[in-house]
Amino acid sequence: MAVTPERPLKFGVFIPPQNVVGLNPTLAIRRAIELAVHLDHLGFDEIWFGEHHSGGAEVVASPELMIAAAAERTRRIRLGTGVISLPYHHPFQVADRIVQLTHMTRGRVMFGAGPGQLPTDAAMFGLDATELRPRMEESLDIILRLIAGETVSHKADWVTLRDAVLQLRPYHGSVDISVVGTVSPSGPKLAGRHGLGLLSLAATDPTGNDQLPVHWDIMTEEAERTGHTIDRANWRLMGPMHVAETSAAAIEQCGHGLRWQYEYLSHISPSAIPVPDTTAELVETLNSSGRASIGTPDMAAAQIQRLLDRSGGFGTYLFQGIDFANWADTLRSYELFAEEVMPRFDGTLAPVLASYEHVLAQSDDNRAATTAARAQAAEQWKRERAAVAGS
Repeated sequence: MAVTPERPLKFGVFIPPQNVVGLNPTLAIRRAIELAVHLDHLGFDEIWFGEHHSGGAEVVASPELMIAAAAERTRRIRLGTGVISLPYHHPFQVADRIVQLTHMTRGRVMFGAGPGQLPTDAAMFGLDATELRPRMEESLDIILRLIAGETVSHKADWVTLRDAVLQLRPYHGSVDISVVGTVSPSGPKLAGRHGLGLLSLAATDPTGNDQLPVHWDIMTEEAERTGHTIDRANWRLMGPMHVAETSAAAIEQCGHGLRWQYEYLSHISPSAIPVPDTTAELVETLNSSGRASIGTPDMAAAQIQRLLDRSGGFGTYLFQGIDFANWADTLRSYELFAEEVMPRFDGTLAPVLASYEHVLAQSDDNRAATTAARAQAAEQWKRERAAVAGS
């Protein structure tokens, strides 16, 4: 039985950003901000900017700078750090910058936190990959206390705070905070333990997809243990997607960067898949396994429904903001999604369809009523002419 959202689904884009290496990096950064404007016009709810420091494909080093620029060019879309890699920063500075952004954006900023993805980033900071998550958890605890208005003293081998307190409280008093989760229980554990949202970035990976109900159970267990409340509305699921008018068009458009992206990922992720020789073969592999949806609006809607059914319900679906297609086709993909897919899940289409179907169901009565009205008008005209002629 299909799961129906308890409330309208929201939609957004999670942008590393990841661009084909060899294209203009200045344009890549500018286009990430232009995309925020485009999504704002289309009615998307969120956009998230990542942090990376190596690899050449993900050239944004500061999501906070992207948010500050995008906030001045948009009206309603919410802007998130997706994510700040906490082990690379002093927690006081992170908390201070996020609170400042809540004021600069009038509350539209969202704080996404994670340990950092690229081992090559960690190496430049002199960190081993195994150190990242413990530091992230320690930093997150400090940041949450600071944002809550506490005065914090903390001493560790990598960070020290002495009677640290923020001079500003968040705009409207709170911040929307989420932690990243993939396959392991670490992300859902932290989300439940602190009553935060969860960014499930491996939601369509077969292993990550299998873990979705498990992750919700972990969040629920930890929240109950620590006295917090969690809400599926604060659970965001991400997946690769490209939408075109036809499946053939989607495959052709993704010839721009789909194979390149998955070849790049094979150098980073232990769960990366072998990359076939053609884009069409790769699309078949991705679609048939549920890893992605490359195709029509109907296929995109079916992918979201599968995620709803598997997870039991969530709040926001996030595109993985990767340049599978060129810039123009990427913009059109988001337009098609906003036109044909979002209304199926955000509640706006149901009353329109109900009204349309009601008119069709009354077609005989409608035609009869219109015919009678026309006949009555003709008779009325005859009477009026007769009255004028007899006067």
